[in-house]
Amino acid sequence: MSKEYVETEINGYPLRIETGEVAKQANAAVMVVMGETQILVTACASKEPKTDYNFFPLTVEYRPRTYAAGKIPGGFFKREGRPHGDDILNARLIDRPIRPRFPKDFMHEVQVWCMPVSFDGANDPDVLGILGASAALSISDIPFDGPFGAVRVGYIGGEYVANPTIAELEESAMDIVVAGTATDIIMAEG
Repeated sequence: MSKEYVETEINGYPLRIETGEVAKQANAAVMVVMGETQILVTACASKEPKTDYNFFPLTVEYRPRTYAAGKIPGGFFKREGRPHGDDILNARLIDRPIRPRFPKDFMHEVQVWCMPVSFDGANDPDVLGILGASAALSISDIPFDGPFGAVRVGYIGGEYVANPTIAELEESAMDIVVAGTATDIIMAEG
């Protein structure tokens, strides 16, 4: 598979979704880049359905690495360890819009891994994780009713701002993450 990408601009920052270079053994993988923030999102599914479950076995992991922010763990704790509270909340934020987009009778185990590999301090990778999950599942062979978009909306100086930076969010009167298609809103969180 050759490298392919789509690109646009949001709030003065280029947004790029690319595939075809990394994680080639996954059903699909995309790298989402906004500014200098990059997040790798992979989607994998089991070959056989899980017949002993009475629920859809979807696992979403959001695992930022300390090196993404330019830090290396030192001292006694040199390993990454378990996910922190914010990582679990980000995984749930990514899970909410994708879970209802799978067929009701689809019982294969699906794993979506989101790993921020670079963080510029301005562009929050959580919304990029939602976009990446939608893109990866849409280009995979996993049955998925997508793609859809996601955006964080702020209200600064009497105007709505799409994907405000972390510094702009401190001045914002609201912070809402919205995911949806051209015709439907799937999720609003804020």
